[in-house]
Amino acid sequence: MSGGAAALPRLDAAWLRAGALARLLAQLNRDGEEARVVGGAVRNHLLGEPIHEIDIATTAVPDDVVRRVTNAGFKAVPTGIAHGTITVVIDKHAFEVTTLRQDVETFGRHAKVAFGRDWRTDAQRRDFTINALSAAADGTVYDYVGGLADLSARRVRFIGEPRARIEEDYLRILRFFRFHAAYGHGEPDRDGLHACILGRAGLDQLSRERVRMELMKLLVAPRANPTLVVMTETGLLLQVLGGVPYLAGFEMMAKVESAIRVAPDAVQRLGGLAVFIPEDAERLWQRLRLTNAEYARLAAMGAQWRTFAPERGEQAGRALLYALKSESYLDCALLAWARSQASAHDETWRALAELPRRWTAPAFPLKAADFIARGIEKGPTLGAALRVAEQAWIAAGFPTEQDRLEPIIRDAAAASPRYNPA
Repeated sequence: MSGGAAALPRLDAAWLRAGALARLLAQLNRDGEEARVVGGAVRNHLLGEPIHEIDIATTAVPDDVVRRVTNAGFKAVPTGIAHGTITVVIDKHAFEVTTLRQDVETFGRHAKVAFGRDWRTDAQRRDFTINALSAAADGTVYDYVGGLADLSARRVRFIGEPRARIEEDYLRILRFFRFHAAYGHGEPDRDGLHACILGRAGLDQLSRERVRMELMKLLVAPRANPTLVVMTETGLLLQVLGGVPYLAGFEMMAKVESAIRVAPDAVQRLGGLAVFIPEDAERLWQRLRLTNAEYARLAAMGAQWRTFAPERGEQAGRALLYALKSESYLDCALLAWARSQASAHDETWRALAELPRRWTAPAFPLKAADFIARGIEKGPTLGAALRVAEQAWIAAGFPTEQDRLEPIIRDAAAASPRYNPA
């Protein structure tokens, strides 16, 4: 045990004892230095949750880390060396290795830090107690801030005085809600929630890209809906979105995703929460610095969701699938279902949403040559004839047989003002 920490029995964690991680820890845990796995990997292992990335803290200074890992034949990438972080790549596995730190001066995200050797001091710099756990190579877990008790209670709690921690970095407001949605149970920690409300004006100081990153992760968390309710009640969600949230739409979007067995999708859920018309997508694009692809999906949802209705029949659904392609079709179908009065168990809506699973839209089989051969000249007239034919082909049910295509070609050509029959 180090620095007066509470310790658990050793974890039975195969991922800690073998492979690339074990080789890296062996290089760092010698000659008087110590390294441990810190943060999310320890937290998720204790909760039985999937481990997505493994971060390491060490008493070794960055130059020593680089020397050790390169001597072992590993690749060292100085991704954040000024802040003590080296990315080490072993057999295509990447690990962030960060030297223990302590604050010298604190002024928000740009706090001046010095490298240290005290595990307690390093833990106390972190945001939430459940993120400050560390595990030695032998599996021993160290807890300096009460993270184990909070993990057991499924409580997200700031380390130290919440308002002071928020003032160091106002993104911690969104992280508080995001981690509560992912790991918390019940109501958010009262002191933490109060500090978030008091500090909410600081959200306007944050880069929009950082806000987007946290929000998109929050939207797909297991308890996103009740967390968004709290954020709405406190005025925080309105501030983030720049518009009124539609909580019922978000809740229903999550239900219909589950009904057709698709994974939670942040863009679809953002559409359910905040998009009714294309202008909503424009606002979110600017406010959250969404990617162009995310904006395009939301804009299509705002423009097209009203065109979806099961009572129009499967042929109408096929026409929409042909026009929108599979991803956009699903976005719009789910949003329309979420906005409807139907339940998440409605079989007609399910059939409409699942259409891409049982039918693939074919490519339009007619070419310009089909019309040129019938006397249509190249240029705008030819383009118009192709468009007329495509609409007729869709209305006919996407035929591919030549005997059914011929009348479509003939009628579209005949409708052309410059038709010159051979």
